[in-house]
Amino acid sequence: MSARYDCTDPEQRAAGLAEAAASLRKGDLAVMPTDTVYGVAADAFSAPAVVSLLAAKGRDRQMPPPVLVGTVRAATALVEDLDMSAKDLIDEFWPGALTLVLRANRSLIWDLGDTKGTVAVRMPLHELALELLKETGPLAVSSANRSGSPPATTAADAEAQLGEAVAVYLDSGPCAGDVPSTIVDLTGPVPKLLRAGAISVERLREVVTLAVEDYWAPGTGDTAADSGTGDTAADSGTGDTAAEPDTGKTPAEPDTGDTPAK
Repeated sequence: MSARYDCTDPEQRAAGLAEAAASLRKGDLAVMPTDTVYGVAADAFSAPAVVSLLAAKGRDRQMPPPVLVGTVRAATALVEDLDMSAKDLIDEFWPGALTLVLRANRSLIWDLGDTKGTVAVRMPLHELALELLKETGPLAVSSANRSGSPPATTAADAEAQLGEAVAVYLDSGPCAGDVPSTIVDLTGPVPKLLRAGAISVERLREVVTLAVEDYWAPGTGDTAADSGTGDTAADSGTGDTAAEPDTGKTPAEPDTGDTPAK
């Protein structure tokens, strides 16, 4: 049976975080708030847990989830290298609503789906999410909704869609908005916009040279990547990624918004 915790209450917050962390370590799923939309999370290093996450959303391996981290150091351990563009974007926008698609560290033993050797990574700007991530380590997080349905902006929305597939729901009230993270692919010679989102192209171009070609925009379909979230194929937190826009799929993996992800 699922448990829901009102994290605006200090006692329930502490109990909910402890229960969510314990459930995630056991391979169960948890729903968590992010700075974009609510995300559904699984242990990124548990292949069965990631399979459960995809099944709960009604997705297959072609739409792998993004990974949320609690620190830049944790993100660095997941990828092959951070070039100057990646470092500049992280310095400017993390924690925040920017998902970066990077080459995954080949020494890691994990299976997020058909990622083509990439991973979509984000550090969310949300106190509760960061507290959980620092307790659990990196989490695979996608928007807390069934694929093709609107992203969940409340824990109640998420529970209505995911039900008993999730062990723990952390409820911190309504999200500030329903716009997923922006996704930028850093696996090529020039940073490339994969999904428009909370951070504008203009702001990104103040920091890096950015290629803007065909990309997925919120409201045009399902994506695998965010949470996170914004659901994107990219590719979310939450997202809300596989790295191809989902009209444009993204290589790596997140929304979080089926739209992360988480």
